[in-house]
Amino acid sequence: MKKIYLIAVLVILQAQLLSAKTTISWWQFWTDPSIKPVIEEMTAEFEKQNPDIEVELTDLTWANGREKIVIAFASGTGPDVVELGSDWIAEFAVNGHLAEYTVDEKAQEEFHGWEMATFQNKVYAKPWFLGTRVLFGNRDLLTKAGYDKNFAPVTFDQFKEAVYKVDSLSKKIYGFGSNAPEKHRLYKKYLPFFWSFGAKIFSDDNRLCLLASDYAVNALNYYKELHDSCGYVANQRGIEDAFLDGKVGFVISGDWLLKRIENEKLNFNLLSTLIPGEKYPGKSFMGGEFLAINKNSKNKKAAQKFVDFITSPENQVKFCKANRSANPSSKTAASDDYFTSNTHLQTFIKQLQLANHPPVDPNWVLFESIIEKAVEDALFGDRQTATALYEARKKIEALR
Repeated sequence: MKKIYLIAVLVILQAQLLSAKTTISWWQFWTDPSIKPVIEEMTAEFEKQNPDIEVELTDLTWANGREKIVIAFASGTGPDVVELGSDWIAEFAVNGHLAEYTVDEKAQEEFHGWEMATFQNKVYAKPWFLGTRVLFGNRDLLTKAGYDKNFAPVTFDQFKEAVYKVDSLSKKIYGFGSNAPEKHRLYKKYLPFFWSFGAKIFSDDNRLCLLASDYAVNALNYYKELHDSCGYVANQRGIEDAFLDGKVGFVISGDWLLKRIENEKLNFNLLSTLIPGEKYPGKSFMGGEFLAINKNSKNKKAAQKFVDFITSPENQVKFCKANRSANPSSKTAASDDYFTSNTHLQTFIKQLQLANHPPVDPNWVLFESIIEKAVEDALFGDRQTATALYEARKKIEALR
């Protein structure tokens, strides 16, 4: 009887312990077979270290994930923790869906990207992984064009000259991979030149839209000249296909191109370098993935502990190794041998120090489409560059 009684007590105690567990939900976008097991492994390790917390993992897709998040928050059923793209944060913050994040001095120093999560002087998410673009070149084509093995264009003049020289090698060779009108892509190729020419989308006090400044027009004229004279025009995948086939001298791309070269075991003589500028290296585009906590979550303390665990330097290195990616937000992670031993990954680490992000604005998604349409009209339509940018400026001002 005593044995039966003891077993019954243990069962009751176990049930009480289980019922005392805090359950938090996490919605995230990493479903690729190469990285999903790492997400699950990190989640399981967190639960092991925190036996009083259970994590419910939900996968989202880029096709409809944002829509699902919008609906969930609007209906009051949003997750405790959610992965957000940097350009979504202001939109969800202004609608009161995100909890404010208190950044201590240590975290401020350790992580890059806080400014992209800051809206109206409050921080609403923690940087997880950042993203930027660099300039890739085909060294074999550059050698044929008369350049030595150490050449890398630093200025706009050097870059344009190299593009023209490669383009002149053959009718089947193009100097520059220029993006077709592909949504969410085209404007990210123009903005690095826009910023590198000294242009700004808004004035420093955020009152005026400066999209049609002389700097902006000069940048679009420069980009258009490359496009019209030396451009291989296709979507991003098509540009990269042609580049890896030896048909294009230069492309602007992300770290996924390094991953592709590695996965396909390509023997490619690759140059990776910073976006060129007027006298010195220029600016590139910066975005990122962030982890935010639902303002209405009843488990904010547990959610915060989970966010800090997932974004730890150790887990960022683990994730980047599995995903073959180059842009941790953690400075400690970026000093790992995985990054420091790879010249091309180092290009990305350096470019992040010379990168701008779009304005943190609830209407950025609308602004983005307006800018993209202006670039499209200038490259593929009948609009003069100045006219296209002026009309875009008026549309943006009407939304503010």
